[in-house]
Amino acid sequence: MFEGLHFGPRFEVAARSSIGLGPVTRAENQDNCVLIDADGNAGLLRGGVPVAQRVPGWPAGHLRLAVLDGMGGHGHGREAAEAAAEGLLAIPACSDIDLLSAHLDALHADLQRRFDALGERGPRPGTTLTLLEIPALDAPLLWHAGDSRLLEIGAGSVAPLTVDHVPATAYAMQGLLNEADWRRQVHGEHAPQIAQAFILGNTFADPLRLDDGLFALTPDKLPPWLRALPDRRAVTLRADCSYLLASDGFWSCADPAEFIARWPRLLSGRDAQAGLGALFDEMAERPPVGLQPDNLTAIVLRFRPHRRDETALPASN
Repeated sequence: MFEGLHFGPRFEVAARSSIGLGPVTRAENQDNCVLIDADGNAGLLRGGVPVAQRVPGWPAGHLRLAVLDGMGGHGHGREAAEAAAEGLLAIPACSDIDLLSAHLDALHADLQRRFDALGERGPRPGTTLTLLEIPALDAPLLWHAGDSRLLEIGAGSVAPLTVDHVPATAYAMQGLLNEADWRRQVHGEHAPQIAQAFILGNTFADPLRLDDGLFALTPDKLPPWLRALPDRRAVTLRADCSYLLASDGFWSCADPAEFIARWPRLLSGRDAQAGLGALFDEMAERPPVGLQPDNLTAIVLRFRPHRRDETALPASN
């Protein structure tokens, strides 16, 4: 989708965003994505159309990848996702998770004020934001808000590296939902509900009202089975896996687990572009049962084959 981007000697990256597949689709594509390559060239969507631009002063070899899913039910979903995507281009490259979080918290507050000033009736707009920041020499960083996901896909497995910011997670944090029920509600079925989104705010702090700020899910706030997945952290990327950043249109169906279980077959052994194409082809030709109309955005990241002698890109020195 974004021609001419180069992600350096270590990685190959492919991205695609569409209004959706099937006989019924949304009126517009309210998703977005951001890719900043190793040379400071960026790609994103404006008005649903892919565009490219330079990011001045971008350090060589540093990468930024992000998927955003605008909240269509709240109105101005496309505009919210697009405004956040544009804002990501102004945030300097970061190699520290606290610094990255500070910049994103500031962008969230700025965009919230901007949309509130419009005086629109109805709920405040919002967007998911799942971002992977990969410095040239330091650990990759993950920052996450909403219910888009980062997933690690191996030869025979799919492991979520993010926790969905949905009511079921809030219940689990309050001790009202056990692990089995949480996994069934979050990964075994799909509901169009969210507990936190960029620009929108969160209901984690108080389930009875929308709080303006963003609520970081830190290990001390998460139940034991989720404590390894805080949403602002350094991550390890394995050389034998593919990594998928995706909006929830890919699992908005009656049996998400069944469809996601096909993904290792689609991505394993293929380069990033071929794997991404296979994923979209599967959606078009063998869609999951009960597929709901939704936008589809995905970024596939993997090590280049000639680097497979490396075992991992570590999360810490």
